[in-house]
Amino acid sequence: MDKQIIHIDQDAFFVSVEILKNPSLAGKPVIVGGSSGRGVVTSCSYEARKFGVHSAMSSKLAARLCPHAIFVRGNMEDYSNYSHMVTDILLERVPVLEKASIDEHYIDMTGMARFHDTMLFAQDLRRLVTKETGLPLSFGLSYNKTLAKMATNESKPNGELQVTKTEVQAFLSPLSIKKIPGLGKSAFSKLTERGILTIGELAKISQDELNDFFGVVGTDLWKKANGIYDSPVSPYRERKSIGTQSTFHADSIDTQRIKQLLTSMVTELAYQLRSQRKLTSCITVTIRYSNFDTHTQQVKIPYTSLDSLLIAKAKELFDKVYDHKTLLRLVGVRLSDMVSGHEQIGLYSSSEERYNLYQAMDKIRDRFGEKSVKLASTIGLRI
Repeated sequence: MDKQIIHIDQDAFFVSVEILKNPSLAGKPVIVGGSSGRGVVTSCSYEARKFGVHSAMSSKLAARLCPHAIFVRGNMEDYSNYSHMVTDILLERVPVLEKASIDEHYIDMTGMARFHDTMLFAQDLRRLVTKETGLPLSFGLSYNKTLAKMATNESKPNGELQVTKTEVQAFLSPLSIKKIPGLGKSAFSKLTERGILTIGELAKISQDELNDFFGVVGTDLWKKANGIYDSPVSPYRERKSIGTQSTFHADSIDTQRIKQLLTSMVTELAYQLRSQRKLTSCITVTIRYSNFDTHTQQVKIPYTSLDSLLIAKAKELFDKVYDHKTLLRLVGVRLSDMVSGHEQIGLYSSSEERYNLYQAMDKIRDRFGEKSVKLASTIGLRI
């Protein structure tokens, strides 16, 4: 039985949310991100893309390319709320859902053909999401995730495309190798140096030759170029999380020291998030009293991997859950509702500078170990 995989992607997601908030922006070159000299483009409308603007570009360059662009600072809380809204709509209606990032989902409809025509189902789903959220989206349908995603990309903006087994080679062959999901800069350079510019040209190279040239990555490239690269749709789990906890050497009511410990714990978890290229949208703080009573406090937050935001929320939750008259024996923190993605710098106050600092610290940790960099307030901490 052939798989039936739907890939759904919100079109220019951050910009679409801003247009919902301010309809006068519709049809205009909109750039979401910082507009200062050090600003970075987080997202941009298709009108702005016509001028060569793209995400991760400096705002200074974007303004030169598109002088009449409208810069919007952006609000990650709004984007997170709409992302959750779309996910909730899909969860109620599909058998297997994977949330791949803040603005894209995979749906596995395999075996459901006896109940639904999958293309008609996807079209109805697309209309429903747009009706209930106001957001435009595109989708692709095929027999594996890679092809479904590529079909979506070719149907944007606000489009739909199905690629069947009989159509796959005609679909793939003329496309640039840039269109292959996951193709890195190094692999792209090596292929273009050999004169391989299209997926059709790549598909003509044997798997053994690609393995000799790229190692294990060669097999993946060969499979993607031939439309047979497959990976499962991983069911969405609300509690997908990472966490840590610490039991004190002696029961304590020293809230200052406990908050310093929380800071250290959150810093290490945030590093793990960034290492895994993940963002979190939920934080939970757990405390255990000396009599073993355990209490938790949880809050939804905008998607982030920034230490400063997570530390502030952890401290707020601790203050809400802790009875200051009672001895504590344990504190823990957990980050959940995780999705793939990078921090959208420029959407928080001072986050550009902070994220540059975190990247520098992460490089040191990558080289010398996770505990090689600490905040001054947490050095020598022991409770």
